[in-house]
This record gives sequence, structure tokens and C-alpha cells, in this order.
Amino acid sequence: MITDEEFLRISVYMKRKYGIDLSEKKVIVNGRLENRIKAGHWKDFNAYMDAMEQDTTGELERMLVNQLTTNHTFFMREFEHLEYFKKVVLPELKKRESAKKDLRIWCGAASSGEEPYMIAMVLMDFFGMEHDQWDTKVLATDISTQVLQKATLGIYNADQLKSVPEQWLKRFFDKMAGGKQYRVKEKLKKEVLFRQFNLMDDFPFRRKMHTIFLRNVMIYFDDKTKRELVQKVYDYLEPGGYLFIGTTETLDRGSTPFQIIQPSIFRK
Repeated sequence: MITDEEFLRISVYMKRKYGIDLSEKKVIVNGRLENRIKAGHWKDFNAYMDAMEQDTTGELERMLVNQLTTNHTFFMREFEHLEYFKKVVLPELKKRESAKKDLRIWCGAASSGEEPYMIAMVLMDFFGMEHDQWDTKVLATDISTQVLQKATLGIYNADQLKSVPEQWLKRFFDKMAGGKQYRVKEKLKKEVLFRQFNLMDDFPFRRKMHTIFLRNVMIYFDDKTKRELVQKVYDYLEPGGYLFIGTTETLDRGSTPFQIIQPSIFRK
């Protein structure tokens, strides 16, 4: 069982390095790491942390992050956002960017790929026959290399896709042998760029984004970290750009520079 001192060491590390607040999650931290630490033959959590800090490959740190970041997502989640994106945001952008035909869209908590693939499906659906004339690739980042591997693979169980409309299932997925799994078609896969990225790091973008999806990730941050992240996001959005957060998340109306469109939709 993890000691208070060991828990403090791990939670302080995750907060400092990744902005993730685990201060109330001692039982979860213990549950997610205990078996891995036993399997790796470390005598306790401190021994693991010592080994991690000396590990020049970064492998043990990746393991820690993969174990301690929750990645619960599904197709069609909070689809009202994507309806708004399709009906309001994309017509605006199509008009405004008609000369360059270059849209910059970032999904900052990509998890196992369902959300960025959905965004890419909406984009392909919206632009239709004109899609090939536009650059609408979605940048999809996550802190966890484990989920990004799954996202890049693009294989999902049939039950994970049960809420996806039939016409989209046929258009964007291939049924695999046995019929219990589907693979994302290459034409959709090519529309999403998956990259590992820590939201606490400086943003590496050369140009500002038109739309940022940062859904269901700020629940892991304290208020100060959240405010700082929201300010960075604001700075890296084009004027008039949109930010979507999770429907259960909130921004402090007093401190946010954003215009509030709906409780989880914001505009610069």
C-alpha cells in the first residue's frame, strides 16, 4: 500500500510536470500503480520513482503517465458540439478562409482517437466534393503514448461504434474479419495527425488555430493551472476562433478572456 510520503512525491511530480491534480486520488494512484510496481520488482513506490528519475530512456515516465491518466471517451460523445461546429463554425470559416482554403483545428485531448476521427468525419461531410481542395487536417494530441498508439491503429470494437450513423460507418470504416471489429479507412486516417504533447509545455504552433477542442481534460487541473492553460489557448486562437470544452466543465466567467456562446462553447 502506498504511504502518504510516497503518494505526495508522485502527486507533486505529476502536478509540477503535467499539471494533473491527484491530491484527492490516493486510492486511485495506489490501485493503478501497485501491480506494475510489483511486476517490475521495485520494493516500493519510492524505489520506482528513484528508478524513473534515473531512467534516461523516458520509458518509466511514460509508463507512469499512461497509468495515471484516465482516457474514457466514445464516438458521438457530446455530439451537440459537433453539430454546432458543422452548422455555425464551419460555414463561417468556409467563407472567411475561401482564399487560402486552410483550416487549423486542434483536438488537445485526443485519447484513443474517437473524438478527432469524429471531427474529421464532420469536416469531410461538410465539405463534401470540395474537401480535396481544402486542407482540413486535424491535429490530435494527448499526453499518453499508450492511447495514441491505439488511436493511430484505428481499430474499434463494433459496440464502440453502435451510436455512429450507419452511413458514416459504411463510409469511414471497414469491417474486419469476424465482424466484431472495424478499422478506420485510410482516407479518414490521413485526415488526423496524432502527436504526443503535454499541455503544460509551450505551444509549438507556428500559426494560430481556428478551432480548439479541449474537452474533458481540464477536470484534472486546479483553478490556477486551468486559468493559465485557457489564456495560452486564447493566445493561440485566431480572432473569432472557437474553443469547445466538456459539457460538465466550466470556465470562470470573471477571469476568462473568452466570449461565452454557450456554457461549453467559447469564442475569441
